[in-house]
Amino acid sequence: MSKCEQCIVRELSSLKALSKNELIHLAQCKDTIEIKKGDVIFQEGDTVNGVYCIKEGTCKLVRMASNGKDAILKLITKGDLLGQTAILTQEKTSLSAIAVEDMRVCFIPKSEILGFIDTNKNFSREVTKDVCQNLNYATDFALNHNSKTVKERLALALLSILDSSGTDTEGFLNLQLSRDEIASMVGTATESCIRLLAELKKEGILELKGKKIKIIKPSSLKSLAE
Repeated sequence: MSKCEQCIVRELSSLKALSKNELIHLAQCKDTIEIKKGDVIFQEGDTVNGVYCIKEGTCKLVRMASNGKDAILKLITKGDLLGQTAILTQEKTSLSAIAVEDMRVCFIPKSEILGFIDTNKNFSREVTKDVCQNLNYATDFALNHNSKTVKERLALALLSILDSSGTDTEGFLNLQLSRDEIASMVGTATESCIRLLAELKKEGILELKGKKIKIIKPSSLKSLAE
């Protein structure tokens, strides 16, 4: 059994507000789960019975668009908690969570999270802050999709992938999403995404090698995103 009080990942989430005794208790009631790429963690409309702490890997938060296609709203990665909002609101999930690479997560039962919220003010405050940040992200996402061009949104998506996954030893993004998935993040057709990636390559901002993407000029990409 892994010891939660010695876990570095917990320092990246609201779990950092738990005391040593609470973390020891947490280690006894959590389950560690291996999730394969493509597996559905939960679907839109499900009831979530706990919170997932991401130890390794990345998943995508997806909502079915009016045209029947999936729209990727956010990437959830190492150190993030998944399911907090549904626990607090006591409502069914409004999004689906799907692994985009192999993952290892710790599942913390709902009763334990609610117990910590009731007895630990610092933890309650951190959870509330996380939920508010998620709300701000959703607001920014909606504004960006209404006010920015497709190319600007592509720049934002690539920066988001960089922030979520980092790069390998050659400088390519660690997380290799398909062109369909990147297009889903941007809110455009796959053909348009491929064309714009080629434009960014021609401008010297990106290097493309098969499915792999390297950001050559991060500052130029940031300027485009803004």
